[in-house]
This record gives sequence, structure tokens and C-alpha cells, in this order.
Amino acid sequence: MTRVGIIMGSDSDLPIMKQAAIILEQLEVEYELTIVSAHRTPERLFDYAKQAETKLDVIIAGAGGAAHLPGMVASITSLPVIGVPVKASHLEGLDSLLSIVQMPAGIPVATVAINNAKNAGILAAQIIGIKNTKIRQNVKKYKAQLEKIVTEKARKLEDIGYEKYLS
Repeated sequence: MTRVGIIMGSDSDLPIMKQAAIILEQLEVEYELTIVSAHRTPERLFDYAKQAETKLDVIIAGAGGAAHLPGMVASITSLPVIGVPVKASHLEGLDSLLSIVQMPAGIPVATVAINNAKNAGILAAQIIGIKNTKIRQNVKKYKAQLEKIVTEKARKLEDIGYEKYLS
């Protein structure tokens, strides 16, 4: 069973949305990745969201500009939807962020930072990890690696000082 669906409104979103795929691969979470445009392929969007419950646990939806994709998908399915606002206009992604987080009551979309599909992938894995101990352990290992990296950086900074650290 595919666990996570990663969808985006356009292939121009792929350089951002691939971050979700990469982290899901690292965490050993199965996923599918495709293009589903809320505006250009509304029937495809409807069909995807309707069928999602038969094969997915979580949907990650990335969109720029008006960013209707995450909310439209969330309005059709009962699965958790994680929105990724994609910087696609002169508004630096703020338009996308506001479109995704300002969902009406009853249609929640979890939202990550602008262009942060990696966090969407991690959040999807954490949601799946509620019932899947292997994935939960993979997330714990990943976070332990982050702690190790930061601890090593802190130690280096303290040892050599900020000037050498920055050079």
C-alpha cells in the first residue's frame, strides 16, 4: 500500500516537492508523486481525492499562487492533508501560505513553511508512525542524527570561536 501521496499543481513545483520524496525515501515510507492541478484538471483532482482513501494514509499537496490544491483535496477526502506553500510569484510565497492556512472551519490543512516540503514529508511520516512502529523508529533515528549534527557544530563553534567558524 502506498502510504503518502505527493501532489503538486504544476511540474514547476517539482524542485520543491522532491524534498518530500527524498525524506520519505530516507525514512522508508512508500509514496507516489504526481501532478494534479486544481484549476487546469479539476476532474483529475476530484478523482484523485476520492480514490485516495483506498490507497493512501496522508496527502502532501504543494501549490503556489492562489494555492487551491491542498484545500480542495482536503474538502473531498477525510485523510490528513499537509499543504506546502510554494514560492511562485512576486509575493514570495506569502500568497500561497495565506491561501493554505486560511481554510474554513471543518476543512483543516496542516501547513508547513514556504517551500518546506521536507518538513511535510517528516510530518507525514510522523502521522503514519502513530500506528507503524518501524516508521516511528526511523523518524526517531533521523531526529537523533539531527541532534548529533547540531551538537558537533556547537562544539566546533565553542572550540574555535565564531570568526574561524565563519571563515
